[in-house]
Amino acid sequence: MTYTTDEMMTVAAARVLRDGASCFVGIGLPSTAANLARATHAPDLVLIYESGCIGAKPDRLPLSIGDGILAETADSLVSVPEIFNYWLQPGRIDVGFLGAAQLDKHGNINTTVIGDYADPKVRLPGAGGAPEIAASCKEVVIIVRQSKRTFIDKLDFVTSVGLGDRSTFTGSGPQMIITDLGVLRPVDSEFTLTQIHPGVEVSQAIEATGWELKVSPSLTETPPPTDSELTALRKLAG
Repeated sequence: MTYTTDEMMTVAAARVLRDGASCFVGIGLPSTAANLARATHAPDLVLIYESGCIGAKPDRLPLSIGDGILAETADSLVSVPEIFNYWLQPGRIDVGFLGAAQLDKHGNINTTVIGDYADPKVRLPGAGGAPEIAASCKEVVIIVRQSKRTFIDKLDFVTSVGLGDRSTFTGSGPQMIITDLGVLRPVDSEFTLTQIHPGVEVSQAIEATGWELKVSPSLTETPPPTDSELTALRKLAG
């Protein structure tokens, strides 16, 4: 089966989620990847949404964290304060999935403003629960399309902390960035290209990055999506 770059990215992200883990899920690409994992190799993946749904099992992609299908299919419903104060902040959640409007080489994320904070060019959706997810999940996976507009050398605003000083945080921070071109992992606190998707040239990834992208000497190629993964993904998307 043929596939798109977004489908390759989503499949690659889904594959990193292990069966039985707990995953704090945002809407959009993170939710698509997490639900694909549960529909394929990780049926016992526990999806946790900021709205208070624990163990949600939607058979389609939710439109928002308030989509009724999450509450209808959840194992448990708790208050939003309990999600953050009891589950997230003490480090009880294995994986946090995040997107980004801007991202730097240390995994810091901006989802607040483009331009000056007091007089921004664009005001973005904001932090939501992302700062707590980045700080407190045992590990964080970022899924985002790769371009110089997103992968920039200096953020306009740091919404969620990456691989800097994490002495006051519970979690280990971002451990992987999955894009439509490949996979980056931290090497000496700097995200480095370690995996390239089929049909993508290293030069494309370098050109789509706003900092001097380092490339691992042991660069590997991502296995292409299987027919079963694509079938499950397209079923979810409707």
